[in-house]
Amino acid sequence: MLNKLLKSTVLVGGITMISRVFGFIRDVVIAHTFGAGVATDAFLVAFKIPNFMRRLFAEGAFSQAFTPVLSEYKTQRDKEEVQDLVNHVAGSLGGLLAIITIIGVLSSPILIIIFAPGFLNQPDKYQLTADMLKLTFPYLFFIALTAFAGSVLNTYGKFAIPAFTPVLLNLCMISATLFLAPYFEQPVMALAWGVFIAGIVQLCFQIPFLYRLNLVPRPKFNLKHEGVSRIHRLMLPALFGVSVSQINLLFDTLLASFLITGSVSWLYYSDRLMEFPVGVFGLALATVILPNLSKLVAKQDTQAFETTIDWALRWVFLIGVPCTFGLATLSVPMLTTLFYGGEFSEHDIYRASQSLIAYSVGLTGFVLIKVLASGFYSRQDTKTPVKVAVVAMVSNMLLNLAFIYHLQHVGLALATSLAALINASMLFYYLRQQNVFTPLAGWRNFLIRIAASAALMTVILAWGSGSLEQWIAMSLFERVVQLFFWITIGAVSYFGSLFIFGMRLQHVHNPLVK
Repeated sequence: MLNKLLKSTVLVGGITMISRVFGFIRDVVIAHTFGAGVATDAFLVAFKIPNFMRRLFAEGAFSQAFTPVLSEYKTQRDKEEVQDLVNHVAGSLGGLLAIITIIGVLSSPILIIIFAPGFLNQPDKYQLTADMLKLTFPYLFFIALTAFAGSVLNTYGKFAIPAFTPVLLNLCMISATLFLAPYFEQPVMALAWGVFIAGIVQLCFQIPFLYRLNLVPRPKFNLKHEGVSRIHRLMLPALFGVSVSQINLLFDTLLASFLITGSVSWLYYSDRLMEFPVGVFGLALATVILPNLSKLVAKQDTQAFETTIDWALRWVFLIGVPCTFGLATLSVPMLTTLFYGGEFSEHDIYRASQSLIAYSVGLTGFVLIKVLASGFYSRQDTKTPVKVAVVAMVSNMLLNLAFIYHLQHVGLALATSLAALINASMLFYYLRQQNVFTPLAGWRNFLIRIAASAALMTVILAWGSGSLEQWIAMSLFERVVQLFFWITIGAVSYFGSLFIFGMRLQHVHNPLVK
């Protein structure tokens, strides 16, 4: 079973990497076209609000609540009952989303005041953001239904299609920037149209694959349907439990709106780089294990449940720890290679690299949250993550206020990272306390080998990767070659050290191996 999970994780991770590469191309195009000024800050806030709600409702609370219930129906009931659940969830979700979308569009000026109050001091920036939000907010309607379709496909083991779907968003935004922007009085408005179009395209893309499963929904609105009622009960606390990191990031944006122009953009570009390993690996791992854990719960196979979580956590540390140190050490080379040029200056690289280092502190925590939360939601336990979420959220707010005065935007990133580590630690504690999960043997030696190998890799990268001035002086081709070279050196030194220290693949798949 674990080999099958690994293959599925690699498949989803590989496709997600394609999406992230296109995401970086998108960000490079945006950075070179609009820089890190007023227009970019305005769009990023207008996009972040529906994107935040997407992660909160679609990828967050809804998926975590819907997948275990659908897995139970698939395991314990017949096909007609599964179809009936899909029909009622589609109708109920679509109806609620339509209402939320209309309210969001009509109240866009108020939402800007709530999420970026600092923009009120700059009327033009505030008005531009509000205008774009009217176009970007409907994205929530389409992408939440896309997430619904993706959850159905994931439950039936069709992981590739939902993983590929985000590529379409990036293609739409790239096309809008390159081909539509010159036709607008405010060129950045083209990005808002690109987001709107992308929502429709992504939803339409998944429908044929639902047809192949004979699960295309025939929407029925009935909030009292047994399955829908259970999903709603699970969703309400899950809104906080699984998406606290997104709430923290949005709170960063609120505070950053009071800082100097460019702060929102610096946080965005550094967060994008940090999200690469989290999205490629962490999201892939969580996507694969949630339906599998839900199935094991339905079968009451507690031993396989614990083994699966232990396996997932080992992969988190095996990949997450070197990514943490690699991102921090290569922050300047990565940002310079990807974003320097056009309107994105040397000063922007320096500022963004500071927040990237701060974000990297919490990288492993962000991935752990995705895996550990699955351990609760697969058991349809949403109360425990809520308790953890409240503590982590309050911690983030207090740390933000403590750091922002002296560290500015870097303090916001650092606070978010520390809050993620607090969140992950508490989730692990409650899994242990509830006797849901007990770590298998071999963890001490496993972690020692990882720590030693990551330390050696960091020393090598810090010694040879070069300074900001050296990277600025290179041509784009030289930067690409050098970055690829040092990433390769980092990977070879890390995995080579693991091998020398005695690490083998069976230490992940079979913890009893010493």
